[in-house]
Amino acid sequence: MSCFSSADESAHYGFSVCMLLQHYREQLGWEHDGVVELGTGDATAIADVVAGLPGLRVRSFDISATSVEQARANIAERGVADRYTVELGDFFDGADSSGAPAARTVISNPPYIPAPDRDILMPELWGGIYGNDLSLALLKAGYDNVVVAVPSYSDPVTTLGTAADLGYRVVNFLAMGLDFGPYSAEPKVARHIRRIVEEGRGWAGEAEYMVAVALFTRDDAIPGDRSDQLKRALQL
Repeated sequence: MSCFSSADESAHYGFSVCMLLQHYREQLGWEHDGVVELGTGDATAIADVVAGLPGLRVRSFDISATSVEQARANIAERGVADRYTVELGDFFDGADSSGAPAARTVISNPPYIPAPDRDILMPELWGGIYGNDLSLALLKAGYDNVVVAVPSYSDPVTTLGTAADLGYRVVNFLAMGLDFGPYSAEPKVARHIRRIVEEGRGWAGEAEYMVAVALFTRDDAIPGDRSDQLKRALQL
């Protein structure tokens, strides 16, 4: 098993997914059931994960035709098109529509920029007023296992509380500190992040925040609960 490594956020997400899937290979059962993905992006991070885990099959969904086209090209370039497929459409409409056994595990690095509305530098990155709309929807979708990025400034308090209410535990996670990029640092967004922090819903430094990629589970056969450690890692 090999995992790629580089210095950007996408690499953190891909590396974390790779580590979590590898470490919990038997418990998650993805060699038999496969994995579904909400939001493909350009597919480079997860294509490298698929290349590094030969038994992994991923069925991904993205609502952007441009992203799907680029993703398919990147997947083909890495030689994993037989195990990593991308479909244009809404994840919640299509993920369970095939005749294959339903996957028990979903992965996602969802759009998580919080802002009062979509009128930001890159509207595709808007995650709702608190930045966690898609994360909450994913937790409510009924999957046994959810591997998802949890940013410290996108109301992780509500995300973690909702997960607990739905019966999820945080089995494990990998956390990394990141500097604000151009989308987080946009004045409208930065002011909104500061309001979220002041409300006690999250954490951000002067121009930095934390992102953890966490494995949530409702499967009693998978031991452990690191929810408190995750909160500390996110500075909550």
